[in-house]
Order: sequence, then structure tokens, then C-alpha cells
Amino acid sequence: PAWTCDACGEMVVAEIDPDTCPKCGSGSLTRESDVLDTWFSSALWPFSTLGWPDKTRELEVFYPTSVLITSFDILFFWVARMIMMGLHFMEEVPFHDVYLHALVRDKFGKKMSKSTGNVIDPLVMIDKYGTDAFRFTLTAFAAQGREIRMDEERIEGYRHFINKLWNAARFAQMHIKDCDPAITAVADDPAGLDLPHRWILSRTNTAILAGRRALDGYNFNEVAANIYQFTWHEFCDWYLEWIKADLYGEDETARDQARGVLLAVLENILKLLHPITPFVTEEIWSVLPGERTTIMTEPFPAEVPAWHDEAAETDMELLMGLISGIRAIRSEAELHPTALIETTLLCADAAERALIEQFAGAIRAMTRTDTLHILAAGTVPDDAGHCLVQNIEVFVPLRGLIDAGGELAKLERGRVKLAKKLQQVSAKLGNEKFLRNAPAEVVGKERGKEAELLARLEKNAESSARMKKLL
Repeated sequence: PAWTCDACGEMVVAEIDPDTCPKCGSGSLTRESDVLDTWFSSALWPFSTLGWPDKTRELEVFYPTSVLITSFDILFFWVARMIMMGLHFMEEVPFHDVYLHALVRDKFGKKMSKSTGNVIDPLVMIDKYGTDAFRFTLTAFAAQGREIRMDEERIEGYRHFINKLWNAARFAQMHIKDCDPAITAVADDPAGLDLPHRWILSRTNTAILAGRRALDGYNFNEVAANIYQFTWHEFCDWYLEWIKADLYGEDETARDQARGVLLAVLENILKLLHPITPFVTEEIWSVLPGERTTIMTEPFPAEVPAWHDEAAETDMELLMGLISGIRAIRSEAELHPTALIETTLLCADAAERALIEQFAGAIRAMTRTDTLHILAAGTVPDDAGHCLVQNIEVFVPLRGLIDAGGELAKLERGRVKLAKKLQQVSAKLGNEKFLRNAPAEVVGKERGKEAELLARLEKNAESSARMKKLL
């Protein structure tokens, strides 16, 4: 603050209020009232921090910048004023793009405050779940809108994703640690690779394109969703399972193909993830084969046109659909994980039958199928679990695999419990006093419970009908 001496006119500037004038010793000082607010100096920030008004090297290099990221609530107070000052003093806007992020609220949409006890402390979350998991959560929530509803359960969920990546990398490292990094050259000519390798390379290329497009459009939540889906559900859940036979097998050519493509895809996943999760990706990158510098200096992944393969994606979608269908039948019938089953596929298309026959071994291994029949036509027996995958009928005979009577009794006990819970929830929702006085989120939660219970009762009835056919 500044003061003026009433006796001699001396201007005094000090952080601590002065008692006397340093020039004449007078104790009569008047504080300056004609001052600029804090937003004035903030408006000068894009160039005052770079040495302005001197023409410094930093000012020449870093002004203007490309993008400003800020909250919408200070759009006029700060952003507009920086633009005005930039045009006035520098004759150029200080940035070309402005990304307005949302305000962070609690999971119910309420403003966080210590008095209400709904504050999520970032440092506590980082200590509890890890920095990368917290960063990924914020990125996944960064949809272009006015608010982010922060939920600790989501942070925990993304920690599971980081763990999934870590475990996948450990599995990969078991098989590639002694490889020459040049082994990734097998991915340069995908045409000579087996179907699963061509499929994952095509999906990797799609993930790269989607990630680049989302970043360029500042759709950070789409960046996170895209790489999450690809890493967990395609790379981990499908590709790693599919190539285990090659990695552990005796065929050296097949093993080298699998290791080369595995390393190539893992490298791209780490690069795609690095801007969001820098710590775990740096750690994994440092132990990959070969002499490596920091991943920070690596170029961001770019499209590889040779990897695009619609035919491979179509074929793999069919095979994965069949495997998922058989697994769903097993799950619905609550078969023991080690129980071997007999599976029949009715497929009229000769080309599709040939594809299925080519990968029959993988289908059997991934579904615990002992006997697999691939037929052009046939009938579905009443005692079989059944599903339709595209135009292919899938059925698994269940008679003898489960105790139908015991299962029916268990289902009936479950039905009684569900019906009792539904009665309680419905009674609460039928109470006008509750509907009138309870917070909207509480009422919504009860309606959600009611819908879930109804769905579970419907599922129970379907399961009971299936069991009765097996009696």
C-alpha cells in the first residue's frame, strides 16, 4: 500500500503500515485511495512475467501462447482483460484458444465447503489413491460443461485401471524383457501377421486417431474414455488372453510375432496415456527392452495407415462375440469355472464357419469347452442355454451340469427376499410425506433401488423358467 505525508508530500510505499514519514518524521499520513484492483496486474500477466516492457528473448519466444485454461466464472475479470491489455500494449492477443473448464462440485452437484463437510481434498485423494489415478479421474470428468460432480468412488475405480495397466505391463515384461526392441518391426507389415495381431494393430491405430482428434478439440474426457476402453477392454481383456498360447507355445515364429506386436502396442499405449498418467507410464517405459531415455521426449503417436484393417476387425468381432455369448450362458447357468461344457454353433455362412473352425482351439480354451460342434443347420434342444451372435445360434446343453431342483429352491429363496425389499421400497415411495420432505437425490436413489429390484426379480423369473426345463 501507499501513503502520502500530509506535512511534506512524501510518497511512502510499504508492506507494513508506517507510523511516521521517513523524510520529515510527521505522523500524519493519508493512505492512497485511488488504486487499481488485483485484476489489473493479473491482466498484465501474459507479458509482464516475460520481462515487459523490455524486449526480452522470453517475450519474443513465449508471447503469444497457444491456449489458456481457466474457469468460466472469471471469463470477464481475467480473460477479457488480458486480451484487452495484450491488444493495447503488445498489439496482439495473448492466446488464440481459451478452454473454460467446469467447476468441481460434490457428487450431488452441491458446492464444496468445509461447513457442509463435502470437501474432497486433492492431497488426501492423491495419498489414498495415487497421483495418476486422481489425474485420470479429473481428465475423465473434464467434459465441456459448467460443473464436475466429483465422486471418490470414481477415483477408486480409476486406481483399478492404473493397477490393470501395471499388471498388464508386468505380464508383457515377462515375455519381452530379453528381446531386441527392433522386434517391433514385425508390425511394419501387418499383412503377414495372424488375425489377432492384425486386429489389435488396427484397434491401436483407431485409438491413436481418436486420441489425437479429442486432444485437438480439447475434449479431454473423450481422450480418457478412449484410452481406458482400448487399454482395458481390448488390449488387456482380449489381446493378452488371445496371445498367451503363442507366448507360451513352442512355435518360435508365432512367439516372435506375438512379442513384437505386444511391445509395439504397449509402447503406443504408454505414449497415449503419458499426458494423463505421467508417473506410472514413465516407470513402465524405463524397464522396456533397449536403451531408453525419458518417455517425455518421445513423439506423440501418429496414425499408421498400414495398420488399418476393417476385415480383421470384422472377423475378430464375430469370434469375440461367440466367446462372450458362450461365457454369458455359463454365467447365467452359474456353472463352476472349471466345468467343461459341450457347445454347438449353428452357422449357415460357409466363410464364417471356416473362420470359426480356424480358431476353434482358441474358442474352446477361452470358454472351457470340451467339445465344439460347428454345423450349418440344426435345432436347439429345450435343455440348452441359448443365445444369438449376429446370425449364428449358440447353445450349450445344461442337463447334468447343474442341480436344477437345488437351483430352483435357491432362486425361490432369492425371490422372496427381493420381493420383501421391493415391498419396503415401494411403500416408502408411496408415502406422500416422504416424497414431499426428502431431498431430491434421496428420492432418486430410492427410485433407482426400485428399478434395480424389479430388474432382479425379472431375471430371477427367467432363471427359474430355465431351471424348470431341466427337471
